Amino acid sequence: MSIKREGFAAILHDRLIPIGTVLLAIFALWYVFTVVLNAPFERDQAERAGVEISTSELISKTMAQKRPILPAPHQVAVEIWETTVEKKITSKRSLIYHTWVTLSSTLLGFALGTGLGILLAVGIVHSKVLDKSLMPWIITSQTIPILAIAPMVIVVLNAIGISGLLPKAIISMYLSFFPVAVGMVKGLRSPEVMHLDLMRTYNANRSQVFWKLRWPASVPFLFTSMKVAVAISLVGAIVGELPTGASAGLGARLLSGSYYGQTIQIWSALIAAAVLAALLVMVIDLIGRSVTRRMGVVA
Repeated sequence: MSIKREGFAAILHDRLIPIGTVLLAIFALWYVFTVVLNAPFERDQAERAGVEISTSELISKTMAQKRPILPAPHQVAVEIWETTVEKKITSKRSLIYHTWVTLSSTLLGFALGTGLGILLAVGIVHSKVLDKSLMPWIITSQTIPILAIAPMVIVVLNAIGISGLLPKAIISMYLSFFPVAVGMVKGLRSPEVMHLDLMRTYNANRSQVFWKLRWPASVPFLFTSMKVAVAISLVGAIVGELPTGASAGLGARLLSGSYYGQTIQIWSALIAAAVLAALLVMVIDLIGRSVTRRMGVVA
């Protein structure tokens, strides 16, 4: 038991040290660029006032500006604390409230995209016509910038009376179905020829081959694709909020921050989006590990 604990502690130690080192380097560079980018404004202010500004005073002022070009990490941390802990969840000034709005459309778009991707993959694997005609269009669809598509989707759906959560979810679906479709095609085709031949010798029909061989083989590919898809789905939900002038959501926080020059607000929304994406990927990873473990797949 003690050997297992020591082994776990060693693995944890080996993983935490590189992560901690990278984080420290990022924060150090962040502070350096905060001073570099915000310093011209402070020098200009001092020159207009006809006073000299020392280096220490310059550094302290660059990290305390109300509307900096690049906010310092502690400024973003304070903003996140004030908009999460010190605000009610139902308040429109709460970052949690805006995160939940974006999360709702993300999850709906992710579910729709995953379902569409699986259906397309099944059709492509079982039909040569769909494989040759549909797969190139699926790949081509991802070359169109989402910023060009999002406004058109929003306008068209609003014209037919569809607004709110669904348009943003459709944009998320558009981005998230692609990795699932590609991953599932590879997964459904992953069984070896020998195993397929064995199923044929047992006189198995297409349905039996699919459910007893192709589907179990594709599950690890599915969850790997879903980890990519859920992160992209979040991007789609945020982009979907931009052309609508939404009053809620992380996209709305980014818009309002850019309108009023609130860079600290922008960065807090970006950090919230990054944390949310990481949590969603972790959840999918844990579910995937649990499912594959129950299926007998050894990681």
